[in-house]
Amino acid sequence: MADNWNLLGHEWAVDMLHQHAARGDVRHAYLFCGPPGLGRRTLAIRLAQALNCTKPPAPGVPCGLCRDCKQIEAMQHPDMVVIESLDGDGLSKEGGTLKVDQVREMQRTLTLKPYQAKYRIALFLRFQEANDNAANALLKTLEEAPAHAILLLTAETPEQLLPTIVSRCEILRLRALPISAIEADLIERGVEAERARLLAHISGGRPGYARKLVDDSTLLEKREERLNDLQTLLPAPRVEKFSYADKLSKDKDAMRQAILIWLSYWRDVMLRVAGAETPLTNVDRNMEIEFLAGRLDLSTARRVVNDLENTLEKMDRNVNSRLLAEVLLLDWPRV
Repeated sequence: MADNWNLLGHEWAVDMLHQHAARGDVRHAYLFCGPPGLGRRTLAIRLAQALNCTKPPAPGVPCGLCRDCKQIEAMQHPDMVVIESLDGDGLSKEGGTLKVDQVREMQRTLTLKPYQAKYRIALFLRFQEANDNAANALLKTLEEAPAHAILLLTAETPEQLLPTIVSRCEILRLRALPISAIEADLIERGVEAERARLLAHISGGRPGYARKLVDDSTLLEKREERLNDLQTLLPAPRVEKFSYADKLSKDKDAMRQAILIWLSYWRDVMLRVAGAETPLTNVDRNMEIEFLAGRLDLSTARRVVNDLENTLEKMDRNVNSRLLAEVLLLDWPRV
């Protein structure tokens, strides 16, 4: 695992973390930022392995094969606790809520000495989904973390978290990889060249998401369906938009995914209106995007993008989903 910790991209981050682990100069908390599917969790897991590997081939390099490395990879190590948002049934769910009880349970675990490894690791996934009480509880741990404890947090942006939490973490802002790097990786994994090109663009430079698109064909089918819906909704009368908003709002998770797909599409439209050279995410919809871009001005395209981003934020704050969907669709330009 010596070669860039077996990660695609993020060489600068691997190099920095490798130095920390090799020198024993490890921070007590790290915050990995970037959009989902970029490699935040994988990088956090590699750091945990580098710190606790029992047979490192070199200082700060995890072997990936010892018992500790394998248990950490599976997120089932006795000295590692994973904390993430849950749905109403207590199951892990993106877009759920990370609650104060989960943080308090982690605090009790973290005070104990490690059972078999050098460090106890607390991995907080999507910490932007923590409620206020949970965030404030974590702040106490960050201020008084025991020497044997390392806290690893993932979030989309530092701005989503309390400034007092961010200031106590080493921040790593991960960036999207070049489309060509994702395409090459997919071809190496046996994906046909034309399909690899399309998936690399759709992934927006996120290797984890690109691999997910390869493994789960339903993701592409749902994307196709939502983009077709968008084309139907643009010229649709108000009554149709109300009806669609009603159906969409009944499943909050599906609504979130639909908005993310539409957001990537409208960003493409905005970039084309602006005459930017940035490669399109939705390359297979190039004709439609060019058509729309030719009929809208930049302020309109930018407004639609802002509306979609604001809708996602309001969903996180539990604003009424049906009302959000109605306002969003009714404000779309008639083309």
